[in-house]
Amino acid sequence: MDFNLNEFLGAVANTLDIIEIDIFGMATNHSKRLAYISVKMAHEIRMNSEEIFDLASLAMLHDNGASMKILHDNLMGTAKEKIDILESRKEHCIIGEDNLKNFPFLTNPQNIIIYHHEKYDGSGFFGISKDEIPLMAQIIAFSDTIDLAFDLRKTFNKEIVTKFVREHKNTFFSPLISDVFCKISEQHEFWDALSDGKIDDSLKMVIPNYSKELNYNEIHTITKTLSKIIDSKSQYTQSHSSGLSMKLKKIAEFYKMDPIITLKLLIASDLHDLGKLAISNNLLDKPGKLSKEEYEVIKKHPRITRLCLQNIKGFEEITRWASNHHEKLDGSGYPEALKAEELDFNSRLITCLDIYQALREERPYRKSMDHQKAMEILVDMVDAGQLDQKIVDDINLVFINCTN
Repeated sequence: MDFNLNEFLGAVANTLDIIEIDIFGMATNHSKRLAYISVKMAHEIRMNSEEIFDLASLAMLHDNGASMKILHDNLMGTAKEKIDILESRKEHCIIGEDNLKNFPFLTNPQNIIIYHHEKYDGSGFFGISKDEIPLMAQIIAFSDTIDLAFDLRKTFNKEIVTKFVREHKNTFFSPLISDVFCKISEQHEFWDALSDGKIDDSLKMVIPNYSKELNYNEIHTITKTLSKIIDSKSQYTQSHSSGLSMKLKKIAEFYKMDPIITLKLLIASDLHDLGKLAISNNLLDKPGKLSKEEYEVIKKHPRITRLCLQNIKGFEEITRWASNHHEKLDGSGYPEALKAEELDFNSRLITCLDIYQALREERPYRKSMDHQKAMEILVDMVDAGQLDQKIVDDINLVFINCTN
């Protein structure tokens, strides 16, 4: 399909914003500001449009490994203190580089994320210096440093920032990077564009628009990276999406499904819990019963999934299947309370398999269930008019000897 990379990058950016809301208690737009600063510098250096697109992508995704790492930790303190802890971990550079090895970059950039905390004088995590550090990594490291050192979202004296940059020329930053920034910092609109209210539109204006012909197998390879980030949200869901994908493959073979439909379903399974990134771990990992108010918060996650994915052309079916995974045939599901006539076969299939997979996993409030116990619950839901009986019967047939 003709896969619009900007639309996908926008969905990823929205996802990272959601992570920031949960971790830091606010949408910091940190990654978006990094992308904007980086792209403005790239234009000044006269990078070509493909390099600029890749730089924007890398800047926006620079902390993907940190997000995975930090979601396992119970950090205390202010948003700034949490960001400082997150940024200080060498592991997130290594994890982040590996996560992006299948991203559809246009210029095959190498060793950018792993070296995005290196300093020009060699005092970074890996001890490399000067031209040993890839230029894109130098630009992202610069943008990251000044955005963490100063609150660029608000009006302030820009001379403070430029003074900091000049003072760290030849130590933190190369002469080229320092001089380029000082030049673009003279533009009033540069500073204005960094506010929370303007950063989205500012980015759209400076990032080149690209589409790439990708098949659904290639797209599935990409979405598996997001799946890992989603599943790392909670210690209880470390293999939820991957387990759901394995079961989808098996039942797709049983049904002799068209390979393209199978791949779309696998992509939907990768992304179905995207909205859970917006839900506090205090609720997701709560050992006791949720209150009515807490359950209403949990119920928001499929709608958030839809909002993140709905602007990607060619993802219409994938978005529908992913966001319908908590709907029930009798209208008792969420978020739209859809009924049987509004739910296609694949929406019903993902719902049934998602429930089955969840029942086979440990949760904070119960142990994992064996196949027989899980099937008893699914059959009860069929009897209540909530699930498709044929699909539930087929799940029993296909997975009766499944050990996990």
